[in-house]
Amino acid sequence: LYQSHAKSLGRMSVIRVVPGLIPPYEDSIMNFVCTCCGKKVSTDTKAPACDCGGLFELDFVPPAWDDSKIDRDTWSLFRYRAFMALEGDAWKEVTMGEGMTPVIPFSDDVLVKMDYCMPTLSFKDRGAAALVAHMKSIGVKKCVQDSSGNAGIAVAAYGARAGIECEIYVPEGTSPKKIAMIEAFGAKAVVVPGDRDHCADVCRAKVRDEGAYYANHVFNPFFYEGTKTYIYEVFERLHRMPENIFIELGNGTLFIGAVKALEHLYASGAIDHFPQVIAVQGANCAPFAETIAEGAEHIVSITPKPTMAEGIAIGKPARADEILAMIRKHKIRIVCAAEEDILPARAELAHRGIYAEHTTAASLAAYYTYCRQYGPTHDALLSMCSAGIKSDH
Repeated sequence: LYQSHAKSLGRMSVIRVVPGLIPPYEDSIMNFVCTCCGKKVSTDTKAPACDCGGLFELDFVPPAWDDSKIDRDTWSLFRYRAFMALEGDAWKEVTMGEGMTPVIPFSDDVLVKMDYCMPTLSFKDRGAAALVAHMKSIGVKKCVQDSSGNAGIAVAAYGARAGIECEIYVPEGTSPKKIAMIEAFGAKAVVVPGDRDHCADVCRAKVRDEGAYYANHVFNPFFYEGTKTYIYEVFERLHRMPENIFIELGNGTLFIGAVKALEHLYASGAIDHFPQVIAVQGANCAPFAETIAEGAEHIVSITPKPTMAEGIAIGKPARADEILAMIRKHKIRIVCAAEEDILPARAELAHRGIYAEHTTAASLAAYYTYCRQYGPTHDALLSMCSAGIKSDH
């Protein structure tokens, strides 16, 4: 295994073996790999993607899952750093105790993971902590990012923590409270007319034209190293995985990280079967649902309609092919939350003491739709991704 991994790195120089970790690591040779052409690029690059236009993946294989490798003296998601592609100790200057969110019962059939119990009140802190730690390690001083709000807030907060200047692009209609949070951390918020996809196009044009570092939660694979910990925490807390895992799906930042972590646990033999994953989309913007329904190979073109579930209102997901491959490989089901069901679901959560954002409420609405389609669904896990106070608009 050591030899095959070393060959896969493309170099046969001195290998530094970290006791207990498989595979071994070679000093300073972790690379990005283009998902299109296969080209390898050092992770200290400031480029957002490959020259061919393909997005990067990390040539990192975590060691087999072993509870003894969890650093229980670290009270943050970095307790799982033995299974994360981290370089150096920059995370120590960045972490704010993110992660470690509780799993609580919502009903006899549903567990919810309270992932808005984070420094900036959303699950995006998972990815932002890992990404900003990487940025700090390679000397980034200024970055730009586009977001529907939560990822921008998280990057702005962790950027402030790390002393990195941030400029965050958000689409018009973004909650004023989210914009206020971005600016409170000292970042510049740029409101872009049009929808979320156009906002991304404008930000990426700045990256292309000015060479700004693109601290994007979709493009940069270090973000998924953080969102993997969502699953690790559930497994450590419950000592098992729930049978039905509902995950909101827009750009796929939590979805990709969660699937990667489930694949890791399954490959390690820590779980004996892959749970049923259910991807949640909003009915007014559901490109993956429509693609699967049409039997298309690649993501279909849609015209997004206005939706309260702004966090998953992505018509042109940049990692669509990667997500579709995961959906097909693991027989992941997709269910859509009807717009008219979102506010009642949000009210139901609030009446149980959970004040969630509209996008998060869409997950509960989708759960009920799923039960109508497939019958009673027991042992389900939903993520409470973001706090309601951020989206009262």
